Amino acid sequence: MTETRRQNVDPAEIGKFEATASRWWDPEGEFRTLHQINPLRVEYIVRRCGGVQGRRVLDVGCGGGLLSEGLAAEGAEVTGIDLGSTALSVADLHLLESGLKVEYLRRSVEEHAEERPGEYDIVTCLEMIEHVPEPASVVAACARLLRPGGQAVFSTINRTPKAWLMAIVGAEYVLNMLPRGTHEYDKLVRPSELRRWATAAGLQHRDSTGLHYNPLLGDYHMGGNVDVNYFMHFEKPE
Repeated sequence: MTETRRQNVDPAEIGKFEATASRWWDPEGEFRTLHQINPLRVEYIVRRCGGVQGRRVLDVGCGGGLLSEGLAAEGAEVTGIDLGSTALSVADLHLLESGLKVEYLRRSVEEHAEERPGEYDIVTCLEMIEHVPEPASVVAACARLLRPGGQAVFSTINRTPKAWLMAIVGAEYVLNMLPRGTHEYDKLVRPSELRRWATAAGLQHRDSTGLHYNPLLGDYHMGGNVDVNYFMHFEKPE
C-alpha cells in the first residue's frame, strides 16, 4: 500500500461522526436526515442495479449501518467498511436487534481493494467522498472492487452557491437538520469531477439524479436537477 493511500483520511472528519456515533440509530437524533432518506437510497440502488437479492454488495463508509441493513433486508450479501471504530461497534450491536446479517470491517476502501479486488457485484459509496482528502482515490478503489459488469452508486453534494445556501447554511445553521460543520464547501464535489474520476477508473456512466428536500412538506424526493444533493450510477464494462 502506498503512503498516499494510507493517508487518504481526515482525522477531523472521522472525529465528527465518531462523536455522535452512539446515536446513529436514533431517528430523531443527529442522523435523522439519513433515516428519512434511507428508503429512497435503498430504492434507487435496487432499481438502478436490477435488484440486490443474493448479490454481493459493499457499502463504503457504512457508519452505523443504516444503508447496509437496508440492503441486507432486500436480500443482499452485504459487507460494510468504515474507519470509525465507534460507529462500527454501534452497527454490530444493532444487528442483534434487527436479526440481519452484515459483515462489518474497519478499513479504508483502498486497503479493501487490495485485499478483495473484483469480488463485488455492487459497490455503494454514499455521502462519503466529500469527507476525504482524495476522493478520486476512493472512486478508483471502488472500481477495482467491482467484478466486470458490476455496478457502482455514489451520492454527494454539488459544489455550487445553491448547494452552499441549502445544504450548509439552510440544513446545518437554519433548520438544524445536520450538526453544524458537517460539510465544508471546498470539499463538495461537482458532477463533472465525479464523472471524470469514474471514467478514469474504467467505469461507464449510467444515470444521474438529484435528491431534493421540500421544507414546507418536510419530505424528500428523487429526480430532476443535480444542483445540490445528487446520486450517480456507473457500470464496470464486461
